[in-house]
Amino acid sequence: MNFASVRIITDRVDRLASFYEQVTGITAERPAPVFAEIVLPSGTLAIGHTQTAQLFGTDAAIAAHNRSIIVEFRVKDVEAEYARLKPLIEDWVQEPTTMPWGNRSILFRDPDGNLVNLFQPVSEAAIERFRDR
Repeated sequence: MNFASVRIITDRVDRLASFYEQVTGITAERPAPVFAEIVLPSGTLAIGHTQTAQLFGTDAAIAAHNRSIIVEFRVKDVEAEYARLKPLIEDWVQEPTTMPWGNRSILFRDPDGNLVNLFQPVSEAAIERFRDR
């Protein structure tokens, strides 16, 4: 089995796709007006309009209601990303902080309120954990 993607359901696909393009530096692929994908080497962040979620059943997913998932991206330099994104992000949750498991992280919310974590392994154990990933 291979991990393929995480999909965020939103009422504003263009706004969220633009936001993640700025965060990742990758242009979203747009196979349909109601769907966008940020394709990364390790997996895909999909962004679907609320209309697409209805294909799975009424109220299967509700836009802008997540409070349990964190979308995470590993980066080379958390401090540089923090400086780059500081003027763009409206809702910062955590400035650069070294976590007990050895990652240096920043957390913020996307325009729909979803948590986003950019992290960099900094301890020897964390660096080793991510060596082959």
